[in-house]
Amino acid sequence: METGAQTIFKEREGQIHRKGEEPFEMTCNRDSLAGAVSQRACVFCGSRVVLYPIADALHLVHGPIGCAAYTWDIRGALSSGPELHRLSFSTDLQEKDVIFGAETKLYSALTELIDRHKPNAAFVYSTCIVGIIGDDLEAVCKRVSEEKGIPVIPVQSEGFKGSKREGYNAACRAMFRLVGMRETTGISPVSINILGDFNLAGEIWIIRDYFKKMGVEVVANITGDGRVADIQRAHGAGLNVVQCSGATVDLAKMMQEAYGIPYIQVSYFGVEDMAEALYSVAKHFEDKDPDILRKAQEVVREELSVLYPKLQEFRKDLEGKKAAIYVGGAFKAFSLVKAFRLIGMKVVLVGSQTGTEEDYRELYEITDEGTIIVDDSNPLELSSFLQEQDVDIFVGGVKERPIAYKLGVGFCDHNHERKEPLEGFVGMLNFAQEVYNTVMSPVWRFAPRKVKRAREV
Repeated sequence: METGAQTIFKEREGQIHRKGEEPFEMTCNRDSLAGAVSQRACVFCGSRVVLYPIADALHLVHGPIGCAAYTWDIRGALSSGPELHRLSFSTDLQEKDVIFGAETKLYSALTELIDRHKPNAAFVYSTCIVGIIGDDLEAVCKRVSEEKGIPVIPVQSEGFKGSKREGYNAACRAMFRLVGMRETTGISPVSINILGDFNLAGEIWIIRDYFKKMGVEVVANITGDGRVADIQRAHGAGLNVVQCSGATVDLAKMMQEAYGIPYIQVSYFGVEDMAEALYSVAKHFEDKDPDILRKAQEVVREELSVLYPKLQEFRKDLEGKKAAIYVGGAFKAFSLVKAFRLIGMKVVLVGSQTGTEEDYRELYEITDEGTIIVDDSNPLELSSFLQEQDVDIFVGGVKERPIAYKLGVGFCDHNHERKEPLEGFVGMLNFAQEVYNTVMSPVWRFAPRKVKRAREV
């Protein structure tokens, strides 16, 4: 398959689809192609992304010091209280530890850190080298838990096991060990757990406020601005509301099987999906609160009365501009396609690192003819597609930013590093404002691709 002057690796052809050229078929959930410099992260990375926002827990990386460099401190997850999660701890394994084992070192590190920081729980992350040398994390954690009187939980996140998605599952299995440890007395029958939101730039506080206005109690944030005690009584909630499906849906399924708690999957990005999230929760609890749907409608009406006029102003200049999307989880891609459509822009490229066949089928259904859909892409492909489609803005994460800027394309950070909330109705306004400021910036007149095009004209 060719795109412009670039050639896509033959082994990758099944993971790229151009809507309208042939019947839809996508290959996904496969190992990254060796040598293709995939944007994917490892199992260990996936587990840390999910668990680290639990702010009053100790997070200890059992492995070489380099692994601990991937800390939440470089991310935008905020806490309304403790900030122990922002510290990065490691057992700093050396050659001697690899040869003779490091269980004693792990025990010493855990006891010292627990005595010093007084956490409400501790998570111990297994890295690649620990999986190879065979340290018994379960035994060490059990011993320390009995001695210190707090949950000490091993996270089986050896990086070589697979991709980031397997890390999500490892994190969910670790968290599930906390669920059910506390009483649920006093929890409202109209109550939820918020799963899959990491409180980037304070986003979970925006969402909680919407639910509060509807009369819905939030029992636990899982995991943004999370607390150990809340997760321990999360089994008392009436519904699990899952946003990042890839990251926490496994936990929702475990809780459904063990405690009978139903779950729904939603998105808080964009006007349509944010409103639908509130309505879905309201419809679930209508039998317990007949007035809840009306309250949800009032919240949406109030927010849209402020939002829509401003969006129309942006649309006047953005109409017909082109956007490309490449994100970690496909759930964000669905909402972003709709959000761009709302401000008059056309999505010509969309993809994710960890999407499933079902995810890509949904993307196929909501995108326009000619849209390129990609799974687990790499810089070569992304660069080729951005040039071919002549996009005006690229939405991605920190690893995609250099690709856009080198090509003279506007960029919008929609990953964990962002400092502006993009969820909720106010988040849609922030997103539209950022897109407008970026696309309409006069600096792009001097970008190489624009200068070349002007000369050709």
